[in-house]
Amino acid sequence: MRFAKTALGIAVLGSLLFSGASAFGATAPAGGSINIFATPVGMGAKGTIVVTGAIGDFGKTLTINQNGTTNANGNFVKITLKKGAFEVNSTALNAAANKLQPTNNSTTCSASGSVTGPVTLFNGTGLYQGIAGTVNITETFAFIGPLYKSGPKKGQCNESNNAKALAQFGSITGTGTVSFG
Repeated sequence: MRFAKTALGIAVLGSLLFSGASAFGATAPAGGSINIFATPVGMGAKGTIVVTGAIGDFGKTLTINQNGTTNANGNFVKITLKKGAFEVNSTALNAAANKLQPTNNSTTCSASGSVTGPVTLFNGTGLYQGIAGTVNITETFAFIGPLYKSGPKKGQCNESNNAKALAQFGSITGTGTVSFG
């Protein structure tokens, strides 16, 4: 279902836009285990993020390409937190997402899926200067698609790439370890 793959790709990319900030002070983190909780905003390149553990921060995510330009289909994510920023290389996760076969129900025009893969953290600024590490991310999505309202496919699910979801859900969670050089 092309619509499901498109929705997943956008949800994944939007979801991977991470952002976090140290809410309890500006002491440089020592490194260690982190947990990521991100939510994409709609089907676009932006999202919100909370990072707990060795990093206790929150902020925004923005999906970008390798050159840093906003791109909802990019393989990188700029995480802008309150005390600094870093980037995420999500190429391996996106490759896994592109192979996902979501669970589709053509009777109810619904679909859902989940994919897990690694992302690497790099290019930190502010409190996150020198960040390195890998986080295993799980992206989960669900949506309800529209029906054709007229024509020969009237009453059938509209699975075209330009069909707009009636309702959607997306989340990104992950755990991993970071260090600061």
